[in-house]
Order: sequence, then C-alpha cells, then structure tokens
Amino acid sequence: MALLWPKRRVLEVYLNIVEFGPGVYGAEAAARAFFNRPAADLTAQQAAQLAVVLPAPLQWSAAAPTPYLRERAATVRRRMGQLGPLLACAE
Repeated sequence: MALLWPKRRVLEVYLNIVEFGPGVYGAEAAARAFFNRPAADLTAQQAAQLAVVLPAPLQWSAAAPTPYLRERAATVRRRMGQLGPLLACAE
C-alpha cells in the first residue's frame, strides 16, 4: 500500500483502524472515548497522548498517562513544532 497510495492516504487508513484501547478503534473513537470530543477538536497535548500509546495501546492509556507517557507526549509535541513543513503530508 505504501508504494501505491500517497502518504496522506496511508496515514488516514491507519488512523481509522488502529486500536487505541480495548474495543476502541480509530482516532475519532479514541478522541471521543478518552477526551469526550471529536478528533478535530483535540488539543496538541491530547493528540500527542493518543500518538504515544500506539506502541502498546492495551497496556497504556491516553486518558490516564503515566509520567513516562507524559514525557513521551512532550517530546512528540516538541518534534511536531520542529518538523513544521515536513508534516504537510499529514494535512
């Protein structure tokens, strides 16, 4: 798929099917389940919290992040600011 689809489409499909927690599939469902709001209304911090649980979403929670996850989310937020135009593929 990565060779046939544009990066934006690959990211879109992945974020619509990835499991963020038990029975919580997709970024929209995760935003509503963990933060009580649609994905489009997430803060940068909340979006980063969702991103950092993906290596182990059944063990970690975006809604109740450990100090380790909060640190990882802060790193993600810093890197988002540093990447700037390189993130255009995700827009």
